[in-house]
Amino acid sequence: MKYTSSTTAVPDAPAVPRHVAIIMDGNGRWATKRFLPRVAGHVKGVEAVRTVVEACARRGVEYLTVFAFSSENWRRPEEEVSLLMRLFVTALEREVSKLHANNIRLKVVGDLSRFDAKLQGMIASAERKTAANTRMTLTVCANYGGRWDIMQAVGKMVATHPGAADFTEEQLAPHLAMAYAPEPDLFIRTGGEQRISNFLLWQLAYTELFFTDAYWPDFSSEHLDAAIASYQHRERRFGRTGDQLAEKTS
Repeated sequence: MKYTSSTTAVPDAPAVPRHVAIIMDGNGRWATKRFLPRVAGHVKGVEAVRTVVEACARRGVEYLTVFAFSSENWRRPEEEVSLLMRLFVTALEREVSKLHANNIRLKVVGDLSRFDAKLQGMIASAERKTAANTRMTLTVCANYGGRWDIMQAVGKMVATHPGAADFTEEQLAPHLAMAYAPEPDLFIRTGGEQRISNFLLWQLAYTELFFTDAYWPDFSSEHLDAAIASYQHRERRFGRTGDQLAEKTS
């Protein structure tokens, strides 16, 4: 599909969000609260991903994007980063066949060059295996940052249009890491924090935001339904007035 910016065209506002993006926050605090090592929270968090993938697919969500590892997460203790990398490998080994069996496409976006060769190979293999699946696209953002995404897109745009004096959003859009997906309709962040944290900075321009105190390992299909219900009560104007919306729907 062709990526369309919500600042250049008015997108549809479906009753069920077509694209849900999630910052999965609170794994470590979930574990600490239970006197468990932080990695236990990350392991439990993988189970929550499985639950939410299934719930989104059942509800007709077409794109689900989760922030698994940010470019800033390398600042965490070396032992925790190493465990997260091993958990990523394990999740790919265990989950890709299930995704494929359920007609779900997997995409992994971010600067993957920092991952070791084995993990890069597993990611490429998983994407190839699920490439033709059509029920839903699950995107995992790994070593991803919104500023990185914009900068790498700018670099490719300039290289594609050498000598150009100015540029347009339409020229930039094909080079964004998620140019294959519409902009998110609904953004969810768990864990009680109310920040975007360098996630999909370009794409979230007109996304509806939903924050919950629930830690990610506790996030359930009921929490998802609450977020979708909140989204459904929003008036999505995209720069227009409420009267214009009323005229359109009357």
